[in-house]
Amino acid sequence: MSRSDRAAQIRANLETVRARIEAACRKADRSPEEVSLIAVTKTYPAEDVRILASLGVTDVGENRDQEAAPKAAETADLGLTWHFVGQLQTNKARSVASYADCVHSVDRDRLARALGDRAEAAGRRLTCLVQVNLDDDSRAGVIGPRGGVDPSDALDLAARIDEHDALELGGVMAVAPREGDPYTAFSRLYGVASRIRDRYPRATAISAGMSGDLEAAVERGATHLRLGAALLGNRRSIVG
Repeated sequence: MSRSDRAAQIRANLETVRARIEAACRKADRSPEEVSLIAVTKTYPAEDVRILASLGVTDVGENRDQEAAPKAAETADLGLTWHFVGQLQTNKARSVASYADCVHSVDRDRLARALGDRAEAAGRRLTCLVQVNLDDDSRAGVIGPRGGVDPSDALDLAARIDEHDALELGGVMAVAPREGDPYTAFSRLYGVASRIRDRYPRATAISAGMSGDLEAAVERGATHLRLGAALLGNRRSIVG
């Protein structure tokens, strides 16, 4: 596919996505300006990031450091805001802290400390979100396969983030369970977000909703949507 054809495809997808967001906001009596779109470019090439930027999408998300780091470097001239949204091993904290502006997937104290220490060493300030496990069988102290703390532990982790000088507590993030009603799950997340915001008023971000459940997320208060397939199509291997 030529670059012009790919750009036309992404433009059409973006128009469809924005229409969905606007419709969801109307239904929820919210302004579309309250909801930020993060383009998750996992498995897509840096050229797609450039196309998105040309269309006004400058919030970009990635799941894996080994893909994100070189892609961020390749597109450093675009002035993008980079969001790390995948599960993160502590030994990757140095790399992620060097390019990410926001880490959505902070799910344990040790990771928060590592990110804070690495950001401080790099002279950067990093926004972090508490990832919350919305699975029905979540238990305190047990991190599920997709990450996240039990809702009862979220406030304690928020405190660990807030106390580090190089970190900014941004709010919460979650992935809806594979089974069950996303509206119910995101309502639960909103409750966690409210408790954190009551103690830390600047922690207003609620990162929730992907291509298949963005309407539920918007209705339940999401401020950031993480969209990949709806914008860029079926997952594919990076080319070039």
